Amino acid sequence: MKEVNMALPMSMGALLQADLQEDAAYRDDGLCVVGIFGKSNMQTGPLKESLINSLADKHIFSLFGAQEEDGGAADYSSHIQALYSQEDRVLYLLLSSVCDSRQLLRACRSLSAGIGHSDAHDFWKGLDRQHCLHLLYMFSVCHVLLLVHPNQTFDVSYDRLFRALDALRQKVLPLIRAAIKDCPVSKEWKLNCRPCPPRLLFVFQMNGTLKVSGNGSESGGNPDKPKKHSPRRRLQHALEDQIYRIFRKSRVLTNQSSNCLFTVPANQAFVYVIPVVDEDPVGALLGQLRSNCMLCDQDSSTSVSGPRRYQQMRRSARQPGYVGESGGVSVGGQLVDCSLKEFLWQHVELVLTKKGFDDSVGRNPQPSHFELPTYSKWVQVASRLHQVLISNTEEELAELATKVQSQLKVLEGFLDADTKFSENRCQKALPLAHSAYQSNLPHNYTTTVHKNQLAQALRVYSQHARGVAFQRYALQVHEDCYKFWSNGHQLCEERSLTDQHCVHKFHLLPQPGEKPDMDRNPPVLNHNSRGRSTSSCNCGRKQAPREDPFDIQAANYDFYQILEEKCCGKLEKIEFPVFQPSTPDPAPACNQAQRFVSEISGSGDAERLKEPSTAQSHTPGDTSLSLALSLGQSTDSLGPYGDGDGTETQVQQKRPSLVDRQPSTVEYLPGMMHSGCPKGLLPKFSSWSLVKLGPAKSYNCHTGLEQPGFLPGSSFLLPWDLVIRSRSEEDTGLGEPLDGGTSSWPAPNKNLVGKRGSTGGLGRSRRRDDMARVFVGFEYEDSRGRRFISSGPDKIVKVLGPGGAKDPATRVLNTDMPLYIPSPSQGRGLKAHFAQLTRLFIVVPDAQLEVTLNPQVQPGPPPCPVFHPEQTDLVLPPDGLWVLRFPYSYSTDRGPCYPPKENQPLNNYKVLRGILKATTANPAPQ
Repeated sequence: MKEVNMALPMSMGALLQADLQEDAAYRDDGLCVVGIFGKSNMQTGPLKESLINSLADKHIFSLFGAQEEDGGAADYSSHIQALYSQEDRVLYLLLSSVCDSRQLLRACRSLSAGIGHSDAHDFWKGLDRQHCLHLLYMFSVCHVLLLVHPNQTFDVSYDRLFRALDALRQKVLPLIRAAIKDCPVSKEWKLNCRPCPPRLLFVFQMNGTLKVSGNGSESGGNPDKPKKHSPRRRLQHALEDQIYRIFRKSRVLTNQSSNCLFTVPANQAFVYVIPVVDEDPVGALLGQLRSNCMLCDQDSSTSVSGPRRYQQMRRSARQPGYVGESGGVSVGGQLVDCSLKEFLWQHVELVLTKKGFDDSVGRNPQPSHFELPTYSKWVQVASRLHQVLISNTEEELAELATKVQSQLKVLEGFLDADTKFSENRCQKALPLAHSAYQSNLPHNYTTTVHKNQLAQALRVYSQHARGVAFQRYALQVHEDCYKFWSNGHQLCEERSLTDQHCVHKFHLLPQPGEKPDMDRNPPVLNHNSRGRSTSSCNCGRKQAPREDPFDIQAANYDFYQILEEKCCGKLEKIEFPVFQPSTPDPAPACNQAQRFVSEISGSGDAERLKEPSTAQSHTPGDTSLSLALSLGQSTDSLGPYGDGDGTETQVQQKRPSLVDRQPSTVEYLPGMMHSGCPKGLLPKFSSWSLVKLGPAKSYNCHTGLEQPGFLPGSSFLLPWDLVIRSRSEEDTGLGEPLDGGTSSWPAPNKNLVGKRGSTGGLGRSRRRDDMARVFVGFEYEDSRGRRFISSGPDKIVKVLGPGGAKDPATRVLNTDMPLYIPSPSQGRGLKAHFAQLTRLFIVVPDAQLEVTLNPQVQPGPPPCPVFHPEQTDLVLPPDGLWVLRFPYSYSTDRGPCYPPKENQPLNNYKVLRGILKATTANPAPQ
């Protein structure tokens, strides 16, 4: 580096990396390092930079602070600038940090608008830690340090800062020794990691409130008796006493200077107060011009350098008439105030003359070490310390730098007082939050209870906790409450198919062949909600208690299989198709969870699922057929349906069954058959059952069903009268087709005229096999085992006398029957009990009649799918009492369809109309 560049300030990193070529005259001379740090306010010119201009007698820094460092507004971090004056053998180090107003403004601009309080606090504390590392670096490489403050009041926060720096220095001292062990310096320097205990000087800026008169006397004193010292000097002495007492009481300063972070002189001034700038700009310029002219006259003699130049400067500065920085002259015996350069140079002279600082006090003062290095030696030490403490760019010292960063937590106890207060406050709030969480808790509870109690605990915590540690300890409240809950208090989260929680604590399910084990942790148990109900078997002749089921197989298959062995195992049944595996390890079908609405709307069966009766002419929903058959009209009214072909055949061809395609033997359907599941898949078991109790005559319409659990008078099936005809008969009286026109309806109060002119509903010439009666009964059963037959959506069959039920079955067959209705025998409690549609009884007579069964159940509001058996449009054989058992629970691959709650409308849970339809059967060939 050339001489022209030496007079310009540069960053510390650039100075240490530059190959500075010193002049031969100064190469072997010692170097005094002066560090400048402190705070600045929003004044016009930067205070610390202006001090450098005064000390170097050069215009180096802008007086108005107009220049910006590289990085602009984003350069808010701490950094050190260096200015090397070879003639004076002084290296100035200027530290800029967030304590300066410019850096503080840049740091504020860098913060985003939406940053949280805790994040902002971490940001500022990170800058504080960075500032402490830069200060520690300067206390390790400087001989003299200037603390600059923008007013005349000492900031007591420096006491806490210096104690923190001292504690950090003791922690990182072994790491610094390892970093400089190979440097060409003395053993004392390597041991203490600094050339000497640095001397700390204080520079204060006097504000306008303490401005004094020009003659140096106090404005309120007696002018005849002037004081020996000016007010500014007396202020300096008062500040010295105050600072020394504070640092001695906090033990920042001790008797032995070698053990202290810094020292202050015992018999020299270490406080300097900069006077107020004269408000008269013309007078200030004239005084500056006069002082420059006097200096030029004196410099005409032989020029000297070094300490002799300093002595000559002091003599010239004390001559009368010099008013540069002296701040006053001798008036009536009052001492003249020295300038800032004179104040500093008396300490720098002790360094350059290698006398050192003897600042130890007490009875047995120990001399402190001192070393005046050359520039090259100092750069070697400063470079390695810079790598360890600040830059961390060399891999060789990266491990030491990492260890230094890990020791920064020692600063928290000194500098982060608000965090310490916040932590103490939040720690006191933790027991209160724990008590609020555990109040009124059962031994085992669910996630919902846990979340409610946690919210209550956080409310109590937020009432007492404050500060930046709020979020961190709030997370600890979360963790503590979760640990308490999961440590033996967590209730099993599984819900039964009736929407009841398992009462066991968190447990595992036993594997096939494994027995329950309560002693394991977690225990191995089956789910149990302690809910019991009474249900009947497939045929309804035997009732037994059952546990609340948790899976669809236990609800719809296992329970009935157990009762089938005791009751209805020998009855004739129609088996529904189920999955038949062709591999030893079949797998459930994947990716079948689709939207039911889109599945239905995209298929050709959408209209059939929504309006099952509109596409069929022979369902009970067809008013023309049901009314004509019940009124006893001629068999000719069946029209084209008598031959079993025509429109019905065409409709069935348009509506192929869901299982017409070959079912898969590799993948099975997990769950139940419904309108939203893919075609070609079958479940492993059927949730439906269709058994035959006996022939048609086994049902007596006068006594009803003789099965347990029925309410008195509610076990009677509803009659459904159907008119049929024989091929040998050729009646022509009523041969018109029954299409719903006016001819299909008889006139009121008029009897139908038969073929032979006789009157009456059933003429004497009509054969008995022309009319068939089918009995239908929708059976409901509640959880207590009480059963009854329904004669309508809101009506229960009630037969008080002989003769059986009088209400026709057309009402229940032409409407959507509810899946759940309120039980007629409610308990004493406030909770309502519902009875569920469990069975459908059909008595098919021995006649030329085909009764087709097609149940469709929608167990919930849309988009709940429509459930149906594995085989639809099932023709029931004649002469039989058939029982269709509905599923106990309904479930898809997404989960179960729970029963309705008390506040939910029951009309969304229904069995779609069109469950039965009747057609005439073709007679057997002769």
